[in-house]
Amino acid sequence: MNNAFKPTLAAKLACTLLAVSGLAATLSACAPLLIGGAMLGGGMVATDRRTSGTQLEDEGIELRSTARISEALGERAHVNITSFNRQVLVTGEAQTEQDKQKVADIVAKVDNVRSVVNELGVMGNATLTQRSSDTIVTSRVKAAMVDASDLQVNAFKVVTERGTVHLMGRVTQREANRATEVVRGVSGVQRVVRSLEIVTEEELARIAPKPAAK
Repeated sequence: MNNAFKPTLAAKLACTLLAVSGLAATLSACAPLLIGGAMLGGGMVATDRRTSGTQLEDEGIELRSTARISEALGERAHVNITSFNRQVLVTGEAQTEQDKQKVADIVAKVDNVRSVVNELGVMGNATLTQRSSDTIVTSRVKAAMVDASDLQVNAFKVVTERGTVHLMGRVTQREANRATEVVRGVSGVQRVVRSLEIVTEEELARIAPKPAAK
């Protein structure tokens, strides 16, 4: 794609920040706002255990981290950034241990980052075939969670890298154990890594979104 027509990461970040500034005005009078897969003012955000402000912070963390890593390393690394409740999961590939550590250092200095889970592999970049396979595995995992009637799929973020499934989210120990059991049974999953924030059942009752009044 011609770079003249490709939106820059800075432009994407600017759009996100504009969306934040206009949020209060738009929610009451306009259609629901879709940010990062969570529909603010609609049904999807109601199932997210983060506050809407934290969801926006996570979007900003992902954009800023990606831009700074790209500027620092260029094509030397293939890095995916996933932020949930300001905990950042770093996946992908770096060519050296030094580059792997540099990525972690960059992310740790981004505003609002609480902690960094560095799961970068030190190796050549994954092939397109491998990345496509990972996408399929992620879809299978989410479908399996939907089929499990005792799990809320939107309580988890699922990231697959080279057959390893990473789970993020604010969940109880029961949910964490059940999700791990379900994911391990999905075809194509080689390993499950949990980067979960464990809450008590009482905490869950407090933070879980309440059904909208009819």
